[in-house]
Amino acid sequence: MSAPQTGDTVNDIEGSAAAAQTLVALIRAAFPHEGVPGTAYERAAATVQGAAEENTWMRVKLNQGLDSLEALADGRFTELTAQEALPLLLRIQHTAFFGFVRQTVVVSLYEDEEVWEALGYEGPSFDKGGYIHRGFDDLDWLPDPRIEEYDGEPLEDVVSDLPRSATTASTRGAAVPAGQRRARAGRTGTTRSRSTGKRGQA
Repeated sequence: MSAPQTGDTVNDIEGSAAAAQTLVALIRAAFPHEGVPGTAYERAAATVQGAAEENTWMRVKLNQGLDSLEALADGRFTELTAQEALPLLLRIQHTAFFGFVRQTVVVSLYEDEEVWEALGYEGPSFDKGGYIHRGFDDLDWLPDPRIEEYDGEPLEDVVSDLPRSATTASTRGAAVPAGQRRARAGRTGTTRSRSTGKRGQA
């Protein structure tokens, strides 16, 4: 890894085309999508570089990180496939450099309309009246469901698991919670005692 310079630049890679290409390759390897065009990754890289320019410490970390990544790949990181780049990304995944790139790209990349189109996302719907009349259940990214009519043996009738002696009244009683049954019993008992008392007085 190149040592930091005392001047305006951190190392030889800072601000160079090589740095931009390494950053694009890093983002593509960290967020691999076959259908996403290279221009979307380039815009995400530009967003990362722009955000780093707002903070000197982050600018230093970004350029040192890109320099280190190239050193780990023997100067050929941009030539690696996503599978080849993965072990190197795992080695730097806990660094401030990679964390900064990741948290910036995960927003900027998936806000890109070219990415939406590639992934099949139709975009926000609030300005178009919602999804209800815009195919809210349109799942064209899934295969069509298989629908077949059953033509086998006739199915047996469903047999109730209630005992034969069970009646409608007994099942209704069983459905009443215990607390309500006690409350009903209390009210019924009071009515009967009053009725019995009146009869006794008569």
